[in-house]
Amino acid sequence: MPLSEHEQRLLSQMEQQLLADDPRFASTMRGGGRRASTGRRLVVGGVALVVGLLLLVLAVVQKSVLLGVVAFVVMLAGAGYAFAPPRRAQGPVGVVGPTGRPKPFGAAKGAKTSSGTFMQRMEQRWHRRRDEGWR
Repeated sequence: MPLSEHEQRLLSQMEQQLLADDPRFASTMRGGGRRASTGRRLVVGGVALVVGLLLLVLAVVQKSVLLGVVAFVVMLAGAGYAFAPPRRAQGPVGVVGPTGRPKPFGAAKGAKTSSGTFMQRMEQRWHRRRDEGWR
């Protein structure tokens, strides 16, 4: 059953509010390509690990220390690539404004800069959420 225009507008407003309130959470929920890239990284790293292992066996058979070192480096690189966290996407970071252009990351709440220690900022956030009735 399709949504009415009023419901679509409400949903759009809720989405914009979520983007403005918590852009990190919104981008996390919007993303979906991370699993595919993680799986791909594991496969490529696993293949490199197997190739390095085969090179290591070949190095033992041929009694080649240099080939053994290369095999070890290939195995290490494959394991490092497979289990390293994926890089963050390059490009604009922040909330998309009404014009469609991205705002800077801090611009979601008026671009005010936070000051104080980490704990002070967390306490300010807590009080702000409590005062807004955020539950």
